[in-house]
Amino acid sequence: MTTSFSKKAFGVEAVEPAVTPPPASNVQHSFAKKPKLGSSKARKKEIPEGLWSKCKRCSNLIYDKELDENLKICPHCGYHFAIGSRERINSLVETCSFEEMDADMISVDALKFTGVASYSSKLEGYRKSTGLKDAVITGIGKIFEQRVALGVMDFGFLGGSMGSVVGEKLTRLIETGTEKGLPVVIVSTSGGARMYEGMFSLMQMAKTCGALAYHARQKLPYISVLTDPTTAGVMASYATVGDLIIAEPGAMIGFAGPRVIKDTTQSELPPGFQTAEFLLDRGLLDAIVPRKELKAKLAYYLDFLMAGRKYPAALK
Repeated sequence: MTTSFSKKAFGVEAVEPAVTPPPASNVQHSFAKKPKLGSSKARKKEIPEGLWSKCKRCSNLIYDKELDENLKICPHCGYHFAIGSRERINSLVETCSFEEMDADMISVDALKFTGVASYSSKLEGYRKSTGLKDAVITGIGKIFEQRVALGVMDFGFLGGSMGSVVGEKLTRLIETGTEKGLPVVIVSTSGGARMYEGMFSLMQMAKTCGALAYHARQKLPYISVLTDPTTAGVMASYATVGDLIIAEPGAMIGFAGPRVIKDTTQSELPPGFQTAEFLLDRGLLDAIVPRKELKAKLAYYLDFLMAGRKYPAALK
């Protein structure tokens, strides 16, 4: 009986010639040589910041230059981005017609508030980052042919919170409008009263409303414009006592936040709660006006409300 087992001798295995590869010298390799990789890491292309913005509603990327030209409104879904106070003033008043009031008024740390950071250091940091002295700009301007006392808040400065300076500047603006026979327009965006100033910030709620009451006695109009967000102490004071109360589309408007209200009432909140559209349906707002139409609408409302009144000759 024959077997095909290979023989082994002293640990050396005899391999069949048929499966033994031919010598390397007789084979022509057709394999391409792998390129040598450099030791240096490939540099990523750096994209400069400030060129594109992502819409919070539709998630589309928008070229910042296009966004600025469109008054910070998404061209795809109409979402209204936050806008600074000076940008808004430029979009509302006629060129070179705005005369700012109380531009050098600044807040002080009367209570010597300390926490993770002092109130004084926070104020100094926001003044440098925003270029503003506080969270509101006030002055006299012209919307088409109508001269108005205009106040515009800025959420970028400490969340647009209302402290002593904000309340004082708005009160002086209202009193100037009353004295000169001008309508008052205030554009609000705020997280509420400025708790760093304690009760001094809460006093501004009564002070601004008192000034508006004297303004109303002179039969002069006050238009309140609510933008995203307008909440807490500002919402509970001058922002909701206007002869006309209008808002931007989708603006969040309310006293307390939805989570606080839900936890307090222990009930589910209706869809769209605290949005401008929700409040319009329930009668709190008189109109919702897109940002690009706001200037024309304000002029239309003021023409109607100021019909029959004459401005002092010095103001024409």
